Amino acid sequence: MVLSRNQFIDSGFFVYFLIHETMQSQFIAAINQLCDEKNIPKEKVIETIEAALRAAFRKDYGNKNQVIEVELDQNSGLATVYLIKEVMDEVEDEDYEISVEDAKKYDKKAKVGDEVKIDVTPTNYGRIAAQAAKQVIIQKIQDAERDVLYDTFKDRENELVNAVVHRVDGTNVYVNLDNKTTTHLPYEHQISGEKYYGGQRIKLYLDKVIKTTKGPQLLISRTHKNLVRKLLELEIPEVKSGLVEIKSISRDPGVRCKVAVYSSDEKIDPIGSCVGQKGVRVQNIMDELNNERIDIIQWSENMEEYIKAALAPAKVAVMELDEKEKRAKVYVQPDQRPLAIGKQGQNVRLASILTGWEIDILDISDFAGSIPNKPAAAAASKEAVAKEISELGLSDETVAKLTEANLTQVEQLKGLTAKDLAEVEGITEEEAKAIHEAVKGA
Repeated sequence: MVLSRNQFIDSGFFVYFLIHETMQSQFIAAINQLCDEKNIPKEKVIETIEAALRAAFRKDYGNKNQVIEVELDQNSGLATVYLIKEVMDEVEDEDYEISVEDAKKYDKKAKVGDEVKIDVTPTNYGRIAAQAAKQVIIQKIQDAERDVLYDTFKDRENELVNAVVHRVDGTNVYVNLDNKTTTHLPYEHQISGEKYYGGQRIKLYLDKVIKTTKGPQLLISRTHKNLVRKLLELEIPEVKSGLVEIKSISRDPGVRCKVAVYSSDEKIDPIGSCVGQKGVRVQNIMDELNNERIDIIQWSENMEEYIKAALAPAKVAVMELDEKEKRAKVYVQPDQRPLAIGKQGQNVRLASILTGWEIDILDISDFAGSIPNKPAAAAASKEAVAKEISELGLSDETVAKLTEANLTQVEQLKGLTAKDLAEVEGITEEEAKAIHEAVKGA
């Protein structure tokens, strides 16, 4: 019968196996089982047991000053305890030294300066040693597990890790990493509104691995902005290869995320690379993040253009920049103000984090200067654009509302979700859904 891991550690008899030949096969089998279950190198377990036996011997048969060595035969399971002494002409400390005459009893070739090993294995070392060594071995096995865990994950900091939800207890979620290590996903690092269940496969961002007195602490997250970065690297070859660079990320986990991208290669469209054909690439990432909306925007050295892009889908009329304070006053038409600010200030907040600038959304009526003339292409009449929108098959009333809200381009509508459209003044939820479906089919 092969001993279980618990029987091996908790029974108090496992050290007893070391000195009884009849138990040798079970002892070795128990060690092998322990190594397999806890992913601990066999050499580490053997070292741990030898150290525990040294401690047990010093406590019951020797003293702390003696140099003790324990050799555990990995084939037979037998342990031998040796007392190590240095051969001296004159013995001053019997704990460490031995005379030449006495040394020759153990090694006929012994001479001054040599070390001799004296077999001091007690004949009744079984149960006494087991009780003395039990807690030491348990502690050292735990330490070994912690060291292996730390070494395994320390090199994987700032990486994406695959996990399987082990169990859910209220707001406490426990996950298995690499099918072996179970750790806790803190509530504050869970995506709001996301439901977790046993067996669910999710991806996590491993931020840091910290050594503590209770073992290594793995700081894992579903809300960290770098989770989006790593998912983009995983899903988009151009990002992984460095052809497309992620300049900045701002995120409201589970709701919305803005990602600024750039490519120094003029042949590469950074936004198109990230979005993918029919949006399949970015959609895969959104699916992984509980349908979190991800806006991919073009990064620019021109801060005015960058802020305009960050505030999309809102249209900016005029902008005043304060380079010293890194503050931007953005003036918009009244119908664009809700879009620019976003629900509960989300759009402007994310744009501000993305650009690193404080952004104030103001009504165009508050602008004291003269408004620049719009390019001819942008000055098309609302009536002409309305005809374009009417081709979507929407009702005249809905087209009129969109025209009044200055949402005059199909491309502009493509950047909006049904939720965004419902926030436009005058648009009902039913109309918003109809517009969204019509644009998808356009």
